[in-house]
Formats: sequence, structure tokens, C-alpha cells
Amino acid sequence: MSAEPDRTGTGTTITQVLYGVENAVKLFSRVVYGANTAIDICDYDIISHAATSHKIIEKRVQEIGAKFRYITEIKKDNIKYCKELMKVGQVRHLDGIRTNFVVTDTEYSSSAIMQQVHAHPETVYSNVRSIVEQQRYLFENLWNKAIPAERKINEIEGGIELEKTYIIQDPQSIQKLFVDMVKSVQHEVLLILPTVNAFLREHRMGIIQLLMQAMRERNVNVRILTPTNDVIDNILKNTVISYQEGERRKDFDLRSINMSPEETAVSTVTIVVVDKKESLVFEKTDDTKENFIEAVGMATYSNSKPTVVSYISIFESLWTQVDLYEQLKTHDKMQKEFINIASHEMKTPTQAIIGYADLIHKHPEKREDMMQSISRNAVRLQRLTNDILDVTRIDSHTLNLHKEQFNIGNLLAYIVQDYVGYIEKENQNVKLFYNFKQDVNDPLPIDADEDRITQVISNLLNNAIKFTSKKREGVISVSAERKKEEVIVSIKDTGEGINPEILPRLFTKFATRSFSGTGLGLYISKSIVEAHGGKMWAENNPDEEGATFTFTLPLSSSRKTIMFSRKDGR
Repeated sequence: MSAEPDRTGTGTTITQVLYGVENAVKLFSRVVYGANTAIDICDYDIISHAATSHKIIEKRVQEIGAKFRYITEIKKDNIKYCKELMKVGQVRHLDGIRTNFVVTDTEYSSSAIMQQVHAHPETVYSNVRSIVEQQRYLFENLWNKAIPAERKINEIEGGIELEKTYIIQDPQSIQKLFVDMVKSVQHEVLLILPTVNAFLREHRMGIIQLLMQAMRERNVNVRILTPTNDVIDNILKNTVISYQEGERRKDFDLRSINMSPEETAVSTVTIVVVDKKESLVFEKTDDTKENFIEAVGMATYSNSKPTVVSYISIFESLWTQVDLYEQLKTHDKMQKEFINIASHEMKTPTQAIIGYADLIHKHPEKREDMMQSISRNAVRLQRLTNDILDVTRIDSHTLNLHKEQFNIGNLLAYIVQDYVGYIEKENQNVKLFYNFKQDVNDPLPIDADEDRITQVISNLLNNAIKFTSKKREGVISVSAERKKEEVIVSIKDTGEGINPEILPRLFTKFATRSFSGTGLGLYISKSIVEAHGGKMWAENNPDEEGATFTFTLPLSSSRKTIMFSRKDGR
């Protein structure tokens, strides 16, 4: 025991250690009854002295109206006592608390944990101001970390798992938790691996294999963001290939992070989210290490909904960012290709026009032929200019349609008739057929911009002729049919077919493998059809050479007396 003069002048301050349960109870009562304004208790073993302590606390609080706060670990077996204390003051729950003490505005007492000592526990008492203030500071920290008793009691009584977030310092514990989380997944895993070495470490410890097992056995969806290289590509090729028909699994999606850490806001942090219910985030202290234990630093685990949702948001944001980054790269590549193609397409007719204009003066006897060549190249130049203007209007949503009702069956007939004449004139090795029998009583009226629909049909026919004329006796057939409330128009050819590399982006801007053409025609045509409420698609013919382009347009809901194309009157 130590003693020193009381600096307040009210008596002697002491710090002492007493032994035995009886002394522990006496000191507890002394501290509580000596309180003037506040009683704060942190109690690990609430059940062993619940009845005695509750009476003492309740009596003193009623006598002086003191503020009473109580921290303990609430469990099923002590809920009853906690509810009694909640009638007297504020009670909070703290996971894993392992201390017993009471501190007031003037005194402090602490007992050893009953379950860890023999029948004669030590009890420390002090009224030294510095010690009391230190213990009050400790209590405030614990109080701020604790959660309201009502919440914990509701979770226990309602069978709800407690939400928690905590830090893990031990690498072996992090590894075990990581593996256990992946083994427990039932629906979805989101995984960010910030470096190539991180992916390889996780693969060596079996994480990728466990994910594949979860996909196979429980149909779990797996989404991974990671940088890749040839080694990772080979691992994925050998691991992720489906066991059925060798196709890549639909429940696995990996996006390669080819951006710098500064661009992605991810450097050495691995993030895993399981079933949108729990998250694990851990840092790498040394990314050069091959062993997970040696490479990992501390980690944060959480099953708190706001925390988990925040990491899901980070993942989805990065997922979208990677998508946009790849789209931007693809767009930049296509745009460069378009500039090269467009400059070539514009340069060729422009040089021809200039050349023929110069030759007219030198060879006036050939004036008529040269004027036709100038006109032909001017039309070609005008077509390219119009395509570029159309793309600009489509992208800016300013493509105006001048709709009127007409019979698309008649329009197709006249366009095909024009192209048959063109093919014969140009000696093209192609036969063009129109498979449609006009029924006067059942026309195909549509409300549309006739010039724009003509543009679509002409573009599809031009493409068909270009890729079919190289074949001996190529055939192009045009058909139209009514199906419920829409008309289906198909243009089928026996040409080269659609290149597999182009097919996925066939209707995007600048998609072309041709040495002539800008790759804008199909993009414009599809946009025009969709602006009319229709659809357009293409496919290679399954049992023969060539391809089929198809589009739909809604039939007019009302029939007017004029059911024919403007071209009928020419």
C-alpha cells in the first residue's frame, strides 16, 4: 500500500491491493457509494455477482441521480441481468472483453478475472487523481468501441449474426480465413488481385482451384480483376476451361488490369467479397515473396453491411473503369483505322476529279467520258461525306426522320429492279431475285422515312454485290414477310460470308476488313432501323456459303388510302 498527501486538502490518497472475495465486494461498494456524479463499470464476469452489484448500483443511482454506464460481453446466459441494469442506466456490449473495474469521479477499483484465479483474487483500489483519470480515459475508449445493448440483445434473441469489423495481424490467420471464406461461398465471389505475383501466390495456395471447384459444384459466379501475363493466361487456359465441350465457363469472368496503380487506385491491396455478405482486405508488405505468409501484412475482415457494400462499390467501379479503358483503347484503334481509310477514300476520288479536270483541256475529244468519271467520283465523295455527317447526327441524337406511310413491298420491288439493271450494265457475275408476291388485299404498310429505308436497303445490297461478285454465278435473294405486327426483310447472298473477327462488332463504327469502304455503312443502317423501332442482325448461312442480313420494321397501325411508295409514280 502507498499513501501520499491529498492535493485537494480533503484527506489522504491511497493505492492499495487487497485479497479475497469479501474485500473485493467491500471495495466495490466503497467506490460506488463514494460516487458523486458518475459510475462507470467494465465487467467481464457479470453473473457471479449480478444480484449484489445490481442492488448497490441501483441504490446509489437513486440516491444521487448519478450517471451510470456499464460495459460487458452480452451472451445468452446474462441477458436477464443486462436487462435489469438497463433499467438503471446505459449498457453496452463489447466482444471479448477481459477486465473488471469500476471507476467514478473520485475512485477506482479493479478485480482479477474470477475464472482465471483461485478463491483469493487480488483487488486494486486507488483514489489517486492521476490513476482515476487514466482509468476514466480507458473506460471512454472501451465505451466508444462498444455497441448498444439493445442491438446485441435483439441479435441474440432474433438469431441474427452480429455484424463486426476487426483487424488481423497474424499472416497465418489471414491465410486460414481467406481459404475458409472461399470454401464457404455459395453464390458469388468478387476478387481483386493487384499484381501478377499476387495472382500466382493465390494460385499456389489453392485459391483459384477452390474457386473452380465452387463453380463446378455449386454454380458459383466468379469475377476477378487482376493484371495478366503469359503465365497467368496459361493457368487460366488450363484451369478455367469448362469440363463440357471445352468452352470457357459462363460463370467465370476475368478482366485484365492493364492500367497503372495510379489509374486504378489499387497497388498492393487484395480485396475479396463473398456472397455480398463478408469482405477481407489485406495488404502486401513484400510483393516479391512467393509465399503468402511472407508477403502479407495486416488484414481487415468485416461482415458489416455498410463496409461490405463499400468494397462491392469499389470492385464494380474498378470493373467499369477497366471496361471503359478497354473500350477507349478499342475506339482509339478503330478511329485511327478510320482516319487512314477515310483519308484514302477521300483522296482517291479527289485525285481522280482533279486529274480528269486537267485532262479535259488536253483531250477535249474525250470530254464526255471524262465528265462521267468526274461525276462518278464526285458521287463517291458525296457518299463518304454524307456517311460522316450521318454518323455525327446519330451520335449527337439529331438524326431527323420524315415519316410517311408507304408500302415497303413495292419499295423493295423497285429498288431490286434498279439493281438488276445496274448489275447487267456493269457485267457483274451476280443474279438478284426478289421473293415476294404482292397481295393487293394484304400490303405491307409502314410509317417511315422512305429515303432512309432506301438508304438501308441500298447499303445492304451494295455489300452483298461487292462480296458476291467475286464468286462464279453468285446469287442474292431479297425477301419480305409479315410476322404479327412487323415486317421482316432479309437479304441473303452466297458470297464470302462474314469474317469471324468482324462478326462480334459488325455493326459498330469503323468495322471493316475491306480495302475499300469506311466501315460506317452497317452502323448507319442499324441506327436508322432502330430509330424506326426495328431491329437488325446478321449471320453466316449455316448450310451454305455467304451471309444473311435481316431487319424488322413495325407495320403501320392504321391503313390510309395511299399504300404505295413514292417511287411508284416515276
